[in-house]
Amino acid sequence: MKLRVLGCSGGIGLGLNTTSLLLDDSVLIDCGTGLGDLSLEEMSKLQHVFITHSHLDHIALLPMLLDTIYDHLVERPLTLHCKQETFDILAKHIFNWDVWPNFFELPNKETPVIVYESMQPGDCIEFQDKIIKMAEVNHVVPASAYIINNGQTSLAFSGDTFINDSLWEALNEEARVDAIIVECGFTNEDENIGRDAKHYYPNALAADLNKLKHRPKLYISHLQPGKEEETIQQLKSAIADFEVYQLSSGDIISL
Repeated sequence: MKLRVLGCSGGIGLGLNTTSLLLDDSVLIDCGTGLGDLSLEEMSKLQHVFITHSHLDHIALLPMLLDTIYDHLVERPLTLHCKQETFDILAKHIFNWDVWPNFFELPNKETPVIVYESMQPGDCIEFQDKIIKMAEVNHVVPASAYIINNGQTSLAFSGDTFINDSLWEALNEEARVDAIIVECGFTNEDENIGRDAKHYYPNALAADLNKLKHRPKLYISHLQPGKEEETIQQLKSAIADFEVYQLSSGDIISL
């Protein structure tokens, strides 16, 4: 199982892209600006897209992806997996013919280039040798995490979240968790913003990690541009039982 980090930043800038992860060759998790680093050939291999939530930094390039590889998708549509609430937001505000064409009806409603399969926390999607399970998280819009298991190793991605029990309970149900990508959007000094926006800051994440019985490698995503080093140092000071790694675009996690 190989996870390629296309983007993982909390913002944009030179060398910074927002969240998008490529699992092996055919599965995307979120469609932030990092998706633009794929070649046309790589995009044409995509079969599944899992979206954590509807915020722009996680869905920005999904509309452009469908437009770019439209001809490939006429023969083999892309499958979108997310919460019903997330799909409803995308349908109302993005694929509404005003902001972007409704590709869920193109070239026609009977055989569109993208199809939707609803997921709710606890649901699993099985394909090839993998199971992808959705878990509940705590954010300002309906949001989810994903746990990926190939029968030998397990990896989790938190998406955007804040203090909760549901994610950690779902992870504790797993026989093993080898790696987790978890967000930390703000420094401790910006605690109030983190609470309002429902993003972790180091002290909050450190406290929640005490709920996890596993000791996976801990990869930190969604760092605020310009405050990456400060946030990582605060995390390393607050977290004693985990190895803390700063995730960067271009990283590959192989399990």
